[in-house]
Amino acid sequence: MAYEVFISYSHKDQKLREELDTHLANLKRQNIITAWYDGNIKPGEELQPQIIEHLNTAQIILLLVSANFIASDFCYSTEMKQAIARHDANKARVIPILLRPTDWKGAPFAKLKMLPTDAKAITLWFAHDEGFVDVIQGIRDAIEDLTIKIIPANQERLWNIPYERNLLFTGRKVVLERLYEVLRADKKVALSGLGGIGKTQTAIEYAYRYRDNYDTILWVKAESLESINSDFVTIAHLLNLPEKQEQEQHLIVEAVKRWFENYTNWLLILDNADDLEMVRGFLPTDGQGYILLTTRAQATRRIAQRIEIEEMDVEEGALFLLRRAAIIDSNAPLDAASTADQTTAREISQTMDGLPLALDQAGAYIEETQWSLPEYLRLFQIRKEELLQRRGKLITDHPESVGTTWSLAFEKVQQANPAAADLLRLCAFLDPDIIQEEIITKGASELGSILQPVAADPIKLNDAIGTLLTYSLVRRNPDHTLSIHRLVQIVLKHSMNKSVQRRWAERAVYQAFPEVDYENWFQCQEYIPQVLICNALIEQWDMVLPEASQLLDESGYYLRESAQYEQAEPLLQRALAIRERVLGAEDPLTADGLNNLATLNQDQGKYEEAEPLYRRALAIRERVLGADHPDTATSLNNLGLLYDNQGKYEEAEPLYQRALAIRERALGPNHPDTANSLHCLAFLYTDQGKYDEAPSAGY
Repeated sequence: MAYEVFISYSHKDQKLREELDTHLANLKRQNIITAWYDGNIKPGEELQPQIIEHLNTAQIILLLVSANFIASDFCYSTEMKQAIARHDANKARVIPILLRPTDWKGAPFAKLKMLPTDAKAITLWFAHDEGFVDVIQGIRDAIEDLTIKIIPANQERLWNIPYERNLLFTGRKVVLERLYEVLRADKKVALSGLGGIGKTQTAIEYAYRYRDNYDTILWVKAESLESINSDFVTIAHLLNLPEKQEQEQHLIVEAVKRWFENYTNWLLILDNADDLEMVRGFLPTDGQGYILLTTRAQATRRIAQRIEIEEMDVEEGALFLLRRAAIIDSNAPLDAASTADQTTAREISQTMDGLPLALDQAGAYIEETQWSLPEYLRLFQIRKEELLQRRGKLITDHPESVGTTWSLAFEKVQQANPAAADLLRLCAFLDPDIIQEEIITKGASELGSILQPVAADPIKLNDAIGTLLTYSLVRRNPDHTLSIHRLVQIVLKHSMNKSVQRRWAERAVYQAFPEVDYENWFQCQEYIPQVLICNALIEQWDMVLPEASQLLDESGYYLRESAQYEQAEPLLQRALAIRERVLGAEDPLTADGLNNLATLNQDQGKYEEAEPLYRRALAIRERVLGADHPDTATSLNNLGLLYDNQGKYEEAEPLYQRALAIRERALGPNHPDTANSLHCLAFLYTDQGKYDEAPSAGY
């Protein structure tokens, strides 16, 4: 087959174009090329359409470069950019030929190899014979390269995508566009993410949406060695390779890899390539095509540039759900649904945390049962574990449910690294968005015999987290926190019996709250979501553990100090209730709990609620610790301050005086608590106008 050569030039360089045409005569005579330039257009025919047509079909495009050519509109035209794009895609070869000296730096073709290459024949203008011989050799080299690598235009496009296009595919526009750009630049891309996040669906949509950009698109199921080998045999038959009948599969695999290395502009998709080391042996080492992997693994850089597939946002998820449930047409916008359905769809999308597979299951269930969106939402709230195990009918591209998909991943994690499996179980009982790694390391001693030594060793902990990252079951953030999908937590909890659930719920509560100091307030605030989750676990499992009361008391103290009273109250109340049950009504720690809750009420001006709590705390401390203990003095001072704030100066003064006396005896005259008592007395006298007495109290 003769290759079509398109010659672009300035008419002012007509003579040099004619000389070049003479030197091309031998190639034409051998039927290696046919040459076309605008002089071939017959009188009366339109010029521009024919130029564009031949420019788009020619396999070799010669640019005769001179100052006149650089100055022409064509040099920077859209057609020129398209020609360069065809060159980059190995669909053609663009060859710039320097006719006469000129400044061509910055031109669209500046990155390409310029002919002639002979140092003595820098331009055709200065050294005709040597220069033209060098140009012809360059054209022959390009033809040889094309003969090896470009699939003939008349050959049928090869395609083995095993799935029909998903007409309900929604969103992902930015991901698809980025995937196209990164593939063109880096040749190898890995779509990475959690099982059920839509990696396979995105790859299918990409193949259909961009199929005209590739000569060949081939799909390989990469979940196992057997499936890869089987699909490579299928590809060998599809390509009609001589080795397709070989008995030894590795010979067929090598033949397919050679095909990838010898041809160009193909796209190879390896789906479910979670074991990247296994997949590596099947990738062509020097191919001129493009490779797209879908994988749960996050560490893909040694093989391919990674693009993470994330959850759908609320609007995108709601639109997909409405289409999947057949409430609106497959191409209808969100506002095609009623306002009520839009609102409920958004709520379901948020409940599913934007997981496409879960939304697909929900939509299938609604369509098949003809339930309304509110009915499904109510059912999900009470039967979520069961519904996550149910898959719709007639599903071929992803037949497993959310529950099954993740349960299989959990099993693989358990086999690979038992400590990683335990770490995942712990994460199932924590706030999913921000799980501080300090919770794991500082609470290592309470995390069981398998996880404890791992949590205490940074290298082993990194290995465990790495195993979870391999399956995208968690994300690791730069601020040393982890995050986990909410539905992963639900499915994981559902896989445990009640006793195992309780064990891990208690281990989640065995976490240390940061020291409540103003300098640590930001860190304390970051821990509050975890505390609120733990408070719910403590209530759910009726935990009466000292560690639980300590966590609630310390976090409640921080919330009170930072004026977050509404959140502080239930924590301090539960901390007190646990201490009363575990330690009894007369324990000093119970008195501490009474004192903290009383202070919270006082800070909010709830003096009537605060007084009996302060009095109970004082009575316990007097009986258990003694009348002269510093903690007794604290209760006296707090009760005095309560009366002082209400203007009950006569009741406050003797309490302040008793507290001061105890502190001077027990702590000494220079202790900060002693100074605090003096300070309280001084203000009390000042408020009453007893200025003569105030100095003796500390002024």
